[in-house]
Amino acid sequence: MDRFDKFTDRARKVLTLAQDEAQRFNHNYIGTEHLLLGLVREGEGVAARVLENMNVELSKVRTAVEFIIGRGDRPVVGEVGLTPRAKRVIELAIDEARRLGHNYIGTEHLLLGLVREGEGIAAGVLESLGVNLDKVRHQVIHVLSQSSSTTPTQETKRPSKTPTLDQL
Repeated sequence: MDRFDKFTDRARKVLTLAQDEAQRFNHNYIGTEHLLLGLVREGEGVAARVLENMNVELSKVRTAVEFIIGRGDRPVVGEVGLTPRAKRVIELAIDEARRLGHNYIGTEHLLLGLVREGEGIAAGVLESLGVNLDKVRHQVIHVLSQSSSTTPTQETKRPSKTPTLDQL
């Protein structure tokens, strides 16, 4: 079983964008900072909305990442793998989804995993931008509780080919 099979389309997009960001910096790995960049860059999911409400902008995150770890010397060819800390964020995201009773992993769970991990470059970047990690968590939970009447999975569901059957 693929460990990403329960990821929503947006969460998968975040992982793809994280890889793009790693390559943009000539990094041969995907770290928590790249996951954060992917979450911000995705732009539409719960995580992107929460981060936007906290004034986390893509340009500011990129500048902070470059300041903290810099750029690699040469372009990276091919796929890049997750660092152990980024893998931990994925594990924590899966755990967060389970704890919330969700049968999917969305951008909100990736963000919750990122702030719960709390020690990677991403956490440092957020803190350097004046973002309180506990407030991020509370904001995500708040947004999820507001949308619980319209199930969070609706943000990523594709239109059904059988809408009449779906109503039954």
